[in-house]
Amino acid sequence: MTSAAPAGPAADGRGVRAVTGDSFSFGQAVGGVRGVVEAVLPGLLFVVIYVVASMGGDERGALTWALTASVGAALVAVVARLAQRTPITQALGGLLGIGVGVFWAWKSGEAQNFYVWGLWTNAAYLAAILVSLAVRWPVVGLVVEAVRGGFADVAAERARHADGEQPQAGPAGTGSPETAASGATAPDAAPSPLAALVAWRKDPELVRRYTLATWFWAGLFAVRLAVKVPLYFADSVGWLGTAHLVLGVPLWGLVLWLTWVVVRGAHSGRPAAAADEPARPGA
Repeated sequence: MTSAAPAGPAADGRGVRAVTGDSFSFGQAVGGVRGVVEAVLPGLLFVVIYVVASMGGDERGALTWALTASVGAALVAVVARLAQRTPITQALGGLLGIGVGVFWAWKSGEAQNFYVWGLWTNAAYLAAILVSLAVRWPVVGLVVEAVRGGFADVAAERARHADGEQPQAGPAGTGSPETAASGATAPDAAPSPLAALVAWRKDPELVRRYTLATWFWAGLFAVRLAVKVPLYFADSVGWLGTAHLVLGVPLWGLVLWLTWVVVRGAHSGRPAAAADEPARPGA
């Protein structure tokens, strides 16, 4: 039997939060239709417009049109979310990434430099993941346990309490009549949000699962670099842009699903097979 999806932080099932749930939705994990459009459209416009416009021989003009369209799409996504008062984190992150790519491409006059920031960030992520594996602190374990433990929410509540604000009522179990009677506040009584980030290291089974999942993440960034770096140095903008799209959201969704398969049931009291199968006589 798999563990129940934690309430609160992981309830929306997006991004790495998706791997902590009882079920997995590919669409929701990658941000839903709107999130996919916001992630894919700027890069799609860039490569299509550049390839088509450069057929006339004016590569600088083609680059200008492609960069303008890409930035415009990212800006529209942010403005639309601001107008609708919806979370802008994903759209704003996309705009910042696009902005760096546009800066390098425009400054150098080379269209392939639109993707150079992504190559550097993928290399940095891969290096960090490999280091985490080498020191036996697989990064997926840190990320998943932080999500499961509501690290960000607990830390924010503690910060508000430190500033003199009254703590907000949290989920069941974070406070009790006894706590209130003793004069202690919920944030003081609650365990440190850092506890969950280290407790799993004492469980060999959790370490094994998180190590395997972390290798999936390492593979994600290694595949991206193995495919895109040669295309970058070959100045093959069309194929580089295509690889960027194919190895972006679709591959990330696949890795999230593989992570979910490995991680689900990790905190259950018994192996999934034993929970799903009826007890056998004499077993």
